[in-house]
Amino acid sequence: MKKISGWGNYPLVDSEINRFDTERELVKLLASESKTIARGNARSYGDSALAHNVISSLSHNRMLYFDTEKGILKCESGVLFNDILDVIVPKGWFLPVTPGTKFITVGGAIASDVHGKNHHGEGSFSNYLDEFEIACADGSIKICSPSNEQELYQATCGGMGLTGVILNATFRLKKIESAYISQKQIKAKNLDEIVELFDEYKSATYSMAWIDCLKGGNAFGRSILICGEHASFEELSTNQKKAPLNLKPKKKLNVPFNFPAIALNPFSIKAFNALYYAKNYKKVMEGVIPYEPFFYPLDAINNWNRMYGKNGFVQYQFVLPKEGGKEGLVKILKKIRSKGMGSFLAVLKAFGEQNDLIAFPMEGLTLALDFPVRKGLFEFLNELDVIVLEYGGRIYLTKDARMDGQTLAQSYPNFSKWKAIVEKYNPNFKFASTQSDRLNITS
Repeated sequence: MKKISGWGNYPLVDSEINRFDTERELVKLLASESKTIARGNARSYGDSALAHNVISSLSHNRMLYFDTEKGILKCESGVLFNDILDVIVPKGWFLPVTPGTKFITVGGAIASDVHGKNHHGEGSFSNYLDEFEIACADGSIKICSPSNEQELYQATCGGMGLTGVILNATFRLKKIESAYISQKQIKAKNLDEIVELFDEYKSATYSMAWIDCLKGGNAFGRSILICGEHASFEELSTNQKKAPLNLKPKKKLNVPFNFPAIALNPFSIKAFNALYYAKNYKKVMEGVIPYEPFFYPLDAINNWNRMYGKNGFVQYQFVLPKEGGKEGLVKILKKIRSKGMGSFLAVLKAFGEQNDLIAFPMEGLTLALDFPVRKGLFEFLNELDVIVLEYGGRIYLTKDARMDGQTLAQSYPNFSKWKAIVEKYNPNFKFASTQSDRLNITS
């Protein structure tokens, strides 16, 4: 047995970790009576990949097919986005959708139906998924696509591993001319201005904003909008043109130990926010940068989750619909400020429409916040849940570690339909996680 957790280091669970390399080995594992859940690289924040018995996909990590002309990749579920990028970028291709870390597995990307900075225009990962193979609770292996085994396909995309263990996947890539991003940063003096900027720059392929959760007065919700496009060869500098599709490896920083709990407090967060906002010394700043700091700034710091201390942290990500969402966002930010519960990392993004079975995104604004686990936190987050529900929003399961089942059922309109499909393919809840038990999905 080994203690495991998600990226938030909360909660910790004693678990037996099983690995498989071949389909035969996986089917043998599934023949056991033990309940289990698939687990990739443990980058989901909460307890969705935790159980007393887990099946790790990390050994099932071969790339099976890469069409360099059409940009189609087939690989096993344990392959990391990081490894995919190392192969496809030098060939002039990029991931169609990527979250804020490249250290996730393909299986995890499907189970979470990950989104990125381009959701408002290009949707989530499942939009580019041609098919996948999945091992179900009875040991059968099914090939799923938008036109084959549709029910199972829809319930698996965003279904948090409760329909089976994904074996491999085939998906489409995005053509690029360089490994660089043409980036524009625009300072917004308050929340009203950042919401207007998202609308003004809605044609940008990629966009997100850092937001100050603690500043009040006329600077309430001050932010920095960051937009980006894949840079063309002509936009590169003379030096960048020498190897437009290849980046030099950079040394990484490392957080060698858990920070003391006192390190992240309202005063340190206010100081960080002031410095971060001031670093953009002009209203608009532009440049051409490697793709890694644009998409994956925190990946440059190994073990950055240790900054939140030994008790860990939770990431609270919610979305509010476009209609009335700004009003709800104001209410939430005011509550955060009044309680002094500022987040060291606060990311605001715009979502486009998505009406899939168990989709988290909806057209509107999504905010992701990191909070160290401490006394009073969960009671505070329960208060935020009430506001999210009041304005017709919902909470992202991939980041969740504490929501209750009633909140989940109320906020996801297709929850009952999705649960019925899960029960059809997972009748005795062979696949169950700490999260699914907590949310009364499998308990």
